[in-house]
Order: sequence, then structure tokens, then C-alpha cells
Amino acid sequence: MAEAARIDGKGFADALRARIAGHAGEFVQATGRKPGLAVVLVGEDPASQVYVGAKARACHEAGIASFEHRLPAETSEAELLVLVERLNRDPEVDGILVQMPLPNGLDEQAVIAAIDPGKDVDGFHVINAGRLSVGQEGFVPCTPLGCMMLLKDRLGDLSGLDAVVIGRSNIVGKPMAQLLTDANATVTIAHSRTKNLPDVVRRADIVVAAVGRPEMVRGDWIKPGATVIDVGINRLPPTDDKPKGRLVGDVAFTEAAAVAGAITPVPGGVGPMTIAVLLRNTLVAAHAHAGLEAPEGL
Repeated sequence: MAEAARIDGKGFADALRARIAGHAGEFVQATGRKPGLAVVLVGEDPASQVYVGAKARACHEAGIASFEHRLPAETSEAELLVLVERLNRDPEVDGILVQMPLPNGLDEQAVIAAIDPGKDVDGFHVINAGRLSVGQEGFVPCTPLGCMMLLKDRLGDLSGLDAVVIGRSNIVGKPMAQLLTDANATVTIAHSRTKNLPDVVRRADIVVAAVGRPEMVRGDWIKPGATVIDVGINRLPPTDDKPKGRLVGDVAFTEAAAVAGAITPVPGGVGPMTIAVLLRNTLVAAHAHAGLEAPEGL
């Protein structure tokens, strides 16, 4: 059997970002201002600093105004909530993203709940989660929405396909399962405590791995011809030839690629989609705030 086709998340994301940039330019012409994204970073978590920097660059390239708020780790919850409320009222800000994780002592759920659901471009607010669960319009978390874009681009109609989502987080697993259900797939949510997990995965036409364990999903778990979406990104310990450690997903890529029909690589698969969808959600929010129809094709 031929090796699986690689699903080019980076290429898809680049094309999406180019479309967003074009629509952002049209928005400026219509309203006299850029769509705006406010990113709040509390503390000095190194990974979070990298993510925030990448988001700022992506905004600039897409013609979206980026407002960064970097706060010390000692910031109190009350101070953070005051900032969120100020951003809720700011007409230049269409989307608010508070970078997680927050330092110890800050209640992440309380902070998310304080964000205006119409500016919750991360899609984490309980109101947006509820809208997704009952099929109403709302913001969907960026990573699962990006996964769905890749799946629909690859497979077209997902009706009747068996899908297994490995992972049950509020950020990826649960919304991913809801999106697949809405697309008329037959969905199983599995996790680290699922009995006979390999057998559960083997029956799936679509496998979405979002469990956070390096190379947990082995090649012999994959149904021949299945489409595999690997959300995981894990850094292995350093070696002589990889002093920074190798990046791997939750799927043993080489093994799975020998069996699957298509698979996302790590890096270059799902990761680039997350920031592209964040820009997309910000553009949609900006149109809603301006009383304009969101552009088609997003």
C-alpha cells in the first residue's frame, strides 16, 4: 500500500490567511478602521511568549490591528478582570484572547467568563460552547475548526463516516466531536481510560488525536485508508543529533503513514491552522460589530 498523502495544513493556512488579508482590506475601506485583536499575556511562560509573538506577526501580515497587553505574573485576578472589561468596551477591539495557561492563583474560567461572548474569538466562553452544542452560530475554538476545514477539504462530505476523537478537553476534544456530529459523522469520544482503545480506533474512517501523549497512537491502530488528524505537539528529550529535542505528534507518524489514506504531519499540519482560524474569527467578529455580513468562503 502506498504511503498516506500528507495533509498540508501550512499550505491551507497560508491560503486562508491570504483570503483574510484581502477581506481585511475591504473592511478598512468600508469602515475606516482595521479589525482588532487584543492579546493578553500574564507572566513570562516561554511557550506563551512564542505564541503571542507569532499571533502578533500573523495579525500584521493579515492587516489586523494587534493590541498586546503584557502583565507581570503578580497581577491580581481583579486587575486582570478590569483589563478584560476595558477591552470589552473598546470599539477598536473585535477579539479578545487571554493566553493560557495563567499563573497560579488566577481562575482561568472566571477570566474566560468575563470576556464578551461576541469578542471571544478563542471560542472558550460557556455561551459559545452552548451555542455550538445546540447548533447555533457562535465562535468555535480555533484548533477544532481548523481540523474540520482540513477534513472537509480532504474528504468533502463526512456523512456516515465513523470518527474517533481521542481526547475530551473543552478546547479540542469536545468541540471537535460536536463539529463532526454536526457534519453527520458517527462519533466516538475516546480517551486514555477507554477500554480496548486500539480496537476502538481501528474501526474509524477519521481519527483525531488530541490526547497530549507523544506517539501514543500506533500504526497498527489505524484502519487502512483512514484519514488521521494529529493535533498533538510534543517535544521529545534532547539527543546528540537533535539537541533541542524532536517535535512529534500524538500519532507515530511513520507507522501510521504506512497504513492511512491521509495524515497531518507534525509540525506543519494542524498547528498553522490554529492561528489562521484565530484571524478568521477576529475578522468575523469585526464584521458583526460593524453590522456587516461576514465574507463568504471563510
